[in-house]
Order: sequence, then C-alpha cells, then structure tokens
Amino acid sequence: MAVTRREVARMPQSGKALVSKSLTYKALQSLRRDRLTVVALAYIVVLTVVTASAPLITDFIMQVDPNEPITADIFTPPLTKGYILGADDIGRDQLARLLHAGGISMAIGFFGALFSSTIGVVLGMITGYFGGLTDDVFHWIITTLDSVPTLFLLILISSILSFSAESLILTVTLIGWTGTTRLIRGQTLSIRAKEYVLAAQAMGASPHRILMFHILPNLVSITVVQLALGIAGLILAESALSYLGLGVQPPQATWGNMLTKSFQFFRHGPHLIIFPTLMISLTVLCFYIVGDGIRDAFDPTLQR
Repeated sequence: MAVTRREVARMPQSGKALVSKSLTYKALQSLRRDRLTVVALAYIVVLTVVTASAPLITDFIMQVDPNEPITADIFTPPLTKGYILGADDIGRDQLARLLHAGGISMAIGFFGALFSSTIGVVLGMITGYFGGLTDDVFHWIITTLDSVPTLFLLILISSILSFSAESLILTVTLIGWTGTTRLIRGQTLSIRAKEYVLAAQAMGASPHRILMFHILPNLVSITVVQLALGIAGLILAESALSYLGLGVQPPQATWGNMLTKSFQFFRHGPHLIIFPTLMISLTVLCFYIVGDGIRDAFDPTLQR
C-alpha cells in the first residue's frame, strides 16, 4: 500500500516584514502629499505666530505705536515715509495695526470655535450615547436655538451689551455649539452600534471608558475639521458684525472694524481697504482649504 506524504507548503519569504498602517498614519501621509493643504497650513501657522507676537514686533522691531496718530502722515501710501503698508486716516501705521488686529481676529475665531466645539463634542457624545430623556431635552434646545438665525442672535445680544473681544468669544461659545452637537450626536449614534463598542459593553466597561477610549478617538478627525471651518466662520461673522457697526468697538482693532471704517476713505486711501480685505479673504480661504484637506485625508474611501 502506497504511503502518502503530506508536507506543509511554504511561501517564499521576501525578507521584509509587512507593517500594518493605521488610518491616522495614512491620513498624515495623504496630507503630506497634498501641497495646497500644506501651504495653507503653513500660512496659518506663520500668521498665528506673527499676530501673537505683534506687541513684540511693533515695540522692538518696528518701534511703532499702532495707536499713535501722526497728523502729518495722514493717508500716506504704501512704501512711503517708511510706512510699508501706508498710514490710515489719522496717520497710524497700517502694518502695525493689521498685526494687532490680526491677533484679536484670530483669537476670536480660534477661542470661540474651540470653546463652542468642546461643548458641542461633550454634549453630542452624551446625547448620542445615552439617548432617552437627555437626548430629547437637548434636541429641543438645539432645535429652538437653530430656529433663530445666528446673526440675528448676535445682533440682539449686541443691542444689550457692547461687544469686546472677550464678550464676543463668550457669546459665540454660548450660541455656537448646536451645529457641532448635532453632528457629533449622529456620529456617536453610528459608532455605539459597532461591534467593538458592543463587546466593550458586554465585558462590563463603564460608559465613561467607552466614551473616552472607544468613541472619542473616532471623532477626532471630524472635530478638527469642524474647528477649522468654525474659525473661518467666526472671522467672517466678526467682520459682518463690524460692517453693521455691532462688532468689536474701537479702539480695539480687528480686521473687520478696520475694513468697515476704511470704506468712507476709499478715494483718499484705497490701501486702507485692500490690505484688511486681503487678510480676511486669504485667512478664511486657508482655513477652508485645511478643513477640506483634513476631511479628504481621513476619508477611507479616498485612501490610496
């Protein structure tokens, strides 16, 4: 009787170990290849550092007081008399004021979006995971706030108190969390039905642990996108309020109120309109590009 020999088939080894790549790693690689997003992100980083250092730049490098009027230099055009971007209607250095105003505008956008996004993420996770009466109550609050246009609410609040940068940040924090909450709630509802969440529940994991270690990590990418878009939206909202005369009031300068004031001096000093408009448009565009790039990078269907 013939004896059959059985051997285990061996695959040829290439000598290289296969390394599993996470979605985050693939997303970062995709972002590195996206030159437009990288350039926009670099612009935002440089702008943030420069505007945050505006007091040091104007005091020690430029040696200029952004609030000091010089009557003899009214409407001085750019690159004249030592003014790189010219002087305004009372002779103040336009570049120095743009730097200081940029710090205020960026702070309003960043901190307003950060605080409102934090509230939105926390409430969205809680309502989406627990549901029940908590979800119903917050859904009613969100529906009520969303039924009133945000700009109308800002106008209503500004009629009660005069906006400073701090009060505007507080206001947008209190009324700007609803969109993020609605979005995070929907994502949490989807994630809590996943197998690994059900397995964690079956093993006795507490709701706090599930929210922090199983649900929150999956919300980071969408939260970053919302943060980038929120910053851009708040910079535009501050400019719109300033156009209506309800934004941050002088002498505290922002790009919005600088642009609004310059409209009446278009014939005498067009540079007073050009540079604040350029800063607002370019900054908002870069935030939208970064948000769109991050969203595409973390989309598994677009991974290469």
